[in-house]
Amino acid sequence: MMVDTTSGEGHRGALPALAWKLVKIFASVALTFLGLLLVTFLIGRVVPVDPVLAVIGDRASQSVYDRVFIELGLDKPLYEQFWIYLQKILSGDLGTSFLTKKPIIDDIARVFPATLELATVAILIGTSFGIPLGVLAAVRQGRLSDQIVRVVGLIGYSAPIFWLGLLGLLVFYARLHWVAGPGRIDIGFEYSITSRSGLMLLDSAMQGQWGAFRNAFSHIILPASLLGYYSLAYISRMTRSFMLAELAQEYVITARVKGVAEWRIIWVHALRNAAVPLVTVVALSYAGLLEGSVLTETVFAWPGLGQYLTNSLQNADMNAVLGGTLVIGAIFVGLNLLSDLLYTLLDPRVRRR
Repeated sequence: MMVDTTSGEGHRGALPALAWKLVKIFASVALTFLGLLLVTFLIGRVVPVDPVLAVIGDRASQSVYDRVFIELGLDKPLYEQFWIYLQKILSGDLGTSFLTKKPIIDDIARVFPATLELATVAILIGTSFGIPLGVLAAVRQGRLSDQIVRVVGLIGYSAPIFWLGLLGLLVFYARLHWVAGPGRIDIGFEYSITSRSGLMLLDSAMQGQWGAFRNAFSHIILPASLLGYYSLAYISRMTRSFMLAELAQEYVITARVKGVAEWRIIWVHALRNAAVPLVTVVALSYAGLLEGSVLTETVFAWPGLGQYLTNSLQNADMNAVLGGTLVIGAIFVGLNLLSDLLYTLLDPRVRRR
């Protein structure tokens, strides 16, 4: 009696391939993060801002200047300064803000939840509308609906986000009064919520503060919709491209010949295969929203990481600027890693390479 061991051998062979793929991904991420640290370190050394004067001011004596210069390690060789910088970063020490006089990591922990909440609502809007619109454009390629979706995406790509923000405030806040104005929540509701996660919508809902929830939602919906529109333009275009490639495959033609319902071919078979690369698109779009909401937060006075970086840059607080830049870069690298892992796990063809 013969026993078929082919499937078992294939399964065992796939595991080392997957493990090697994961090792290469993590090694690539580690090198990318090291490069990010090197770039931020060098930027901190070439910007025309004296870190010693930022600490002691421009009226201190030369002896004080020399002492602080040595305390900051600026008298050491550049490679030794980078090694010290690397050790501090890996221990979670991003330095102290000259503006707030607090550790930068604490400042970022305070302001980042606002950016996270804004970007999360925005990516939900962008994904919820972008994927269906992309599918519609692919199914009706060359028709009027396809042209409309492409024009909508083109406007989302081309229009400056700060201009859309000002226009949105003028129309929906100042004229129509459909949404609340700048800020994250009205002061009357601000102290009625106990901050636990730092996310206004989540905290107010969990505490049953529905008045505060509605007020916070009224504040976030306009900036999140604008950012969501920006991501919608990218997601819909990529969805259309992936779907066109899938709809041209032989399995789609075979399914149609067999009489499979068109909706099932589109939404179950083709979209399921297109969803694998779409994971990367959505993850990178989300990372872009987390790092690219500076102008939106400035226009809407949103107390997030973007506004924190803007204020720090205006006050020449380079420690805070570089610390925030490093955090944003780390988030981008982390989301890129997550998308690569999901891509590897969802697509068996990648695991076999």
